[in-house]
Amino acid sequence: MALKLTPGRIAERFRGGPMFPGLIFPMLPGLTFRPSHGGLLPFTPRWQSRPRRLGAWHPPKIYGRIGSLEVRLARKKSEIRQAQRLRYKVFYEEMSAVPGALAMLSRRDEDAFDKVFDHLLVVDRGDETNGRGWRRARVVGTYRVLRQEVADLNDGFYTQGEYNILPLIQAKGANYSFMELGRSCVLKPYRNRRTLELLWQGVWSYVREHGANVMIGCASFAGTDPKAHATALSYLYHTALAPEDWRVKAHEHLRVDMNMMPADEVNVRAAIKALPPLIKGYLRVGAYIGDGAVIDHQFGTIDVFVIMPVEAINTRYFAHFGSPDELSATVAPGIAFN
Repeated sequence: MALKLTPGRIAERFRGGPMFPGLIFPMLPGLTFRPSHGGLLPFTPRWQSRPRRLGAWHPPKIYGRIGSLEVRLARKKSEIRQAQRLRYKVFYEEMSAVPGALAMLSRRDEDAFDKVFDHLLVVDRGDETNGRGWRRARVVGTYRVLRQEVADLNDGFYTQGEYNILPLIQAKGANYSFMELGRSCVLKPYRNRRTLELLWQGVWSYVREHGANVMIGCASFAGTDPKAHATALSYLYHTALAPEDWRVKAHEHLRVDMNMMPADEVNVRAAIKALPPLIKGYLRVGAYIGDGAVIDHQFGTIDVFVIMPVEAINTRYFAHFGSPDELSATVAPGIAFN
């Protein structure tokens, strides 16, 4: 009597049933099959027959929009890679950072901390140009942010390598939640007030969303010769040094004294003009500066430590960006971009 092979029996044997235990389809290793529920095909690939999971996709969290620009969190590895390529272009091609072999090959600025940081992106969503279709969205600005609870589960904060921040965190940890900012950069054609305000809107909305109380991080001067920035560094030391209970010091083996000129010899107008825009912005908001600068030879910069307690932020900015105890209405679901 002939054995009748039904579609289900065929599929069972390809899966490794009683007659052929452990057998898989030889031409497609790793691929298994199951019977078609409709009965029209003897078997269907497993990935096609698996039911779709509901609720697995989430729209991007958008913190603000101005024209074709929006600021939001990266959701995919491809978006983080775009941010890393932007960082490479700014830090290694425009500035004087020295790339390693891997960075030269990948054309990306990346390190182990990228896996634990969240990445804020300013994205140009594109527009219709001359009726020829939609210009692809691209990342034109970025910040990476690390919350204290995430840092505690990993290797701590990135800036710990240059500054001794643990005493401050231990002293304030019971009442304050810290958040680190870093790797800030904007593509050259977009370096204007609109983009910077949008980036700050994203940072501030993220701070309020997660209840952070203190922002910390490094800001940089170009070059590795502190004497070339003696006026600006001395100005920061005399006018913006953090109060004792908020002060962070550079590690002694890295520390460069910022007090290079007496306060009465500092030309205030020249010092302010010499400050990088990012540091000027931090000071306007109400940030403090740590004790001691650090030379970063890889990036070709002189770093200063920035401490920004939310309670010290100038309240006039709340009217524009929102108060600390409310979440901005600009945080809304949006459209996913490829």
